[in-house]
Amino acid sequence: MSKYWNERIHKLEPYIPGEQPKDKRYVKLNTNENPYPPSPKVLQAIRNAADDQLRLYPDPNTDDLRATLAEVTGLTSEHIFVGNGSDEVLAFSFMSFFSPDRPVMFADITYSFYKVYANLCSLEAKIIPLDDEFKIPVDAFCKPNGGIVIPNPNAPTGRDISLSSIRKVLDANLDSVVIIDEAYVNFGAESVVPLIKEYPNLLVVQTLSKYSSLAGIRVGFALGNPELIDGLNRLKNSINSYTIDRLALAGAKAAIEDDAYYQQVADKIITTRQKTTKILHELGFNIVPSHANFIFITHPSFNAETLFYNLKEKGILVRYFNQARISNYLRVSIGTDEEMNQFVEAIKEIIKV
Repeated sequence: MSKYWNERIHKLEPYIPGEQPKDKRYVKLNTNENPYPPSPKVLQAIRNAADDQLRLYPDPNTDDLRATLAEVTGLTSEHIFVGNGSDEVLAFSFMSFFSPDRPVMFADITYSFYKVYANLCSLEAKIIPLDDEFKIPVDAFCKPNGGIVIPNPNAPTGRDISLSSIRKVLDANLDSVVIIDEAYVNFGAESVVPLIKEYPNLLVVQTLSKYSSLAGIRVGFALGNPELIDGLNRLKNSINSYTIDRLALAGAKAAIEDDAYYQQVADKIITTRQKTTKILHELGFNIVPSHANFIFITHPSFNAETLFYNLKEKGILVRYFNQARISNYLRVSIGTDEEMNQFVEAIKEIIKV
């Protein structure tokens, strides 16, 4: 720690991303990246954008991308905010809509960045425990609060939440912003985007990192009532008006336009997820029902941390969380069929099946 840090930085507990080791080549199943490449149309759009126009600032309002998103979602451009990855969009949302005098609610087992954002913004966090099956206790989110964040599906569990349950939360919190983080929604869950025009307190956050195979260009967006979007723009334009570069804008627009390609990719991932889940069940693992591009697994006879290190020795990375209630679970991203076969064979060797 440095004597030059201010008190807020001293108190921060930063988010810890999945490891990215460079000592050798790994089967990488630890960061929920899409195992398949972006659409060829996306790569061509990025190549086409790499021209002499890079000397100019990008469009600070991301008009073309927002127009494309509006066409796909049935909303207007005024309902859409684009940011540098959904993490930036979430950070801006915490800063824009939540206040220190009213607690923000999120689950005890969820995306750990929410806690980081709450601490960064000096917010009181009201932590809601998931039930014994890792389901969201809907009634607990229907009590007085200053804001709510719920991922659908949840991470790291993969469980989704029904539309009726989200409606109940929205109806009970008309004076608070309810953020539904849909980073993984395209792998089998139901989006709440159709509810946006009905609920002015609903903000939906999505990303191109998972479904669209574009974690490397950092584009995320929020969909919501124009008043919410205006708040995000006021904050962004007080920090950095140019958050999305020209290459990212070109690639993101092409990705949104080529949804047919990505639906095929998602179908392959879902099929592989189902196949892998069946095999792991047969090997004695318990798997939380998943509608994401990962699975959350545990074995009654084998310690998760030990499995984690044994897999790493065999060149396979998964995610281990040394955290209460889930310290005997592993989160495994769904890779290609070949990668998942390597994972399964390594598991069989470790547990001596």
